[in-house]
Amino acid sequence: MKKKKGILRRAFLFVVAALFAVSFLMPTVLAISNSFMTQAEINANYGSVFAAATSGKTYISKAVNLKFIPDKVTFSQYITTFIRSPEYLIKFWNSVILVVPIVILQVGVAAVAAYGFSRWRGKVRDSIFFFYVILMLMPYQVTLVPNYLVSDWLGILNTRWAIIFPGAFAPFSVFLLTKFMRRIPVAQIEAAKLDGSSEWQIFTRIYLPQCRAALYSIAILVFIDYWNMVEQPLILLKDAEMQPLSVYLSTINSGEIGLAFAVATIYMIPSLLLFLHGEEYLVECIAQSGSVKG
Repeated sequence: MKKKKGILRRAFLFVVAALFAVSFLMPTVLAISNSFMTQAEINANYGSVFAAATSGKTYISKAVNLKFIPDKVTFSQYITTFIRSPEYLIKFWNSVILVVPIVILQVGVAAVAAYGFSRWRGKVRDSIFFFYVILMLMPYQVTLVPNYLVSDWLGILNTRWAIIFPGAFAPFSVFLLTKFMRRIPVAQIEAAKLDGSSEWQIFTRIYLPQCRAALYSIAILVFIDYWNMVEQPLILLKDAEMQPLSVYLSTINSGEIGLAFAVATIYMIPSLLLFLHGEEYLVECIAQSGSVKG
């Protein structure tokens, strides 16, 4: 009887997990499949939705036809994106130029800062770490105006540095990495000191290798967060030519709907590739988070 209950329970949990998986994956699969549809087919299936959105209406009188398999597969949307309209690729590379330095600098700064917080404890450092936690709890909209004023004072407003500098010193990575570094046994550090290891050798040969999963996880989370940023470039970058694709995507829907699906599909590729590459480390980081001690 207990065995049957266990089987039924596992089957129920499997069905629930499958329903959640389908619900989360449906928008992504729908966007990818619709990017291969013709403009006429997209208008026939979803024209009422976008007509209501552009005209200001909130009620859609016609039924929407969700289709996952196109009647006719076409690559015209991608040809337009890559060849006929190079501004989409320019915006894509704007996103890359902004996000990649932020990820590299934020992980590097977080590694050094977290090493200091984990190796040396005291009232002053604990107070600084407490302020890091407070800053992490604040939404970015709260610090947007101070970032604007500081960028204007430094003379970097309307430049990429106005986005990169605040992102490089974000407190989330420091907080998370500090928690992981503090779980490293002190005995390993003492043994390394007895062998004559310097602080740099302890940092590079003991701390960083054991925090590899956390570093990969932080890089993935930071990349996805800043890859989808909208408020920062809208406020800090007045020049539309420098704004990333995340800002430009909102203006495509008012034109060709099929083109919006194609550009959205291209926009998802870097995040998906990065997640698939670091999935093992991300799962390991989540599994270890339960054993992290402050």
